Amino acid sequence: MQASVTQSNPKHVLTFDVGGSHVSSGLCRLSDLQLLSTARESLHNIHSFSEFIDLLHRLGLRAGNGEPSITGAALAVPGPFDHDAGVSLMQHKLQYLYQQDLRSALAARFGWQPQQVRFLNDAAAYLLGEIGAGAALGAERAVGITLGTGIGSAFAAHGRHLTSGPGVPPGGEIWNYPYAGATVEDLLSTRRLQTDYAALAGPNAAPREVAAIAASAPVDDHARQVFSLFGTHLGQVLRDVIAPFHPGIVVIGGGISRSASLFLPAAQAEIRGLGFRVVPSTLLDRAPLVGAAHFWREESTQVQTTSPLQPSTAGLH
Repeated sequence: MQASVTQSNPKHVLTFDVGGSHVSSGLCRLSDLQLLSTARESLHNIHSFSEFIDLLHRLGLRAGNGEPSITGAALAVPGPFDHDAGVSLMQHKLQYLYQQDLRSALAARFGWQPQQVRFLNDAAAYLLGEIGAGAALGAERAVGITLGTGIGSAFAAHGRHLTSGPGVPPGGEIWNYPYAGATVEDLLSTRRLQTDYAALAGPNAAPREVAAIAASAPVDDHARQVFSLFGTHLGQVLRDVIAPFHPGIVVIGGGISRSASLFLPAAQAEIRGLGFRVVPSTLLDRAPLVGAAHFWREESTQVQTTSPLQPSTAGLH
């Protein structure tokens, strides 16, 4: 039976988090942003656009689990990406997506209309997830920073993602923001942590992953020092780059956030008296999936239409 789901009163949405090495999918209930089920696969064996569409469809089937009231899909994707057109502009990774019409291809595979597939930046999805159902629940003004191989950022006011306006860096991005004679990403990345640790450990020390450095912190003075320095740099960036936005809360996510206890005290010392809190993510890897649903729900409230969306369920079985 074909499901009749109106755009103004949908029940569930499929969400996707497209990373550089894997894709995750979830089924999210829109009324309370509850993530009901998830699926995840590696991109290691994906080498073409058609294989990528097959992967998304397969993950959608697994996460959807036969749910009949799915109104569409929202995808959190890295940039550069034309979210309105549904077209990737990335050439540094996932090259097989470059200039391909992902919206139309995915909609056709699921038996939907193109407008039932929506896109947003992955850092924005992370923040919106925390605003909708995580550490920044209900915050009027919030910033999200994801710390990993690079640094992602997102700014939001009243539950909506911002890329411009007072206190918002160009495009809402801080990775390439000039700072301390370099860029923000030069100070806040796994590469910087590893470089600082190697400098302290000496030339004969074997290279170490950030997780291993963090794990050794209880007995390793060098590990504690590099994380404290990382926190100081983070606090300085929060003070000089983020504070002009006047957030009420800043959420720290990404892989490095799992070691927040090692660097947040130093960061908080740099922003004392500025009137905002810095907290680690509570949703972690689930944040972009929840945030994509939050984005779908907020966007739907802005769209007025007289004809309901009636997605075919043929592609979901």
